[in-house]
Amino acid sequence: MLRAIYPGSFDPVTYGHLDVIRRSARLVDELIIGVLNNKAKSPLFSVEERVKMLKEVTEDIPNVKIIPFEGLLVDFARKMDAGMVIRGLRAITDFEYELQMAQTNHKMAPEVDTAFLTTSLEYSYLSSTTVKEVAAFGGDISQFVPDIVADRITEKMKKESVDV
Repeated sequence: MLRAIYPGSFDPVTYGHLDVIRRSARLVDELIIGVLNNKAKSPLFSVEERVKMLKEVTEDIPNVKIIPFEGLLVDFARKMDAGMVIRGLRAITDFEYELQMAQTNHKMAPEVDTAFLTTSLEYSYLSSTTVKEVAAFGGDISQFVPDIVADRITEKMKKESVDV
């Protein structure tokens, strides 16, 4: 059985992420979406909120599991008994960083390979950061994220502006 991990912060999950998830799920027996809890960052959504959103937007993909993790990706891959990490690439700048990470991971865990999927052209410009910036200025994010995610971002942005 081929089990792969697609790791990320998914803050928030975008149509670009979903494109890679759907395409990856067709290539493997089981796809684990590893939701990174990076204590060095201040995400818009908690890990629990991100996991919940991912479960909702991937519920139609039977071989996908959503699991939060922290620490080294290779340790998580070993714990999940995954032999592959999947990473999406939007541009050459992504490749430089991702290649370095893949080589480092391979050095630490030679049994875990990394596969790169290029993002579909329609999503090559899209990032979670861009979505949050557009939303912060009241822009329409419906073309970047599923409706359920757009609603949660809008709610979160309203709550934060009230809290300020």
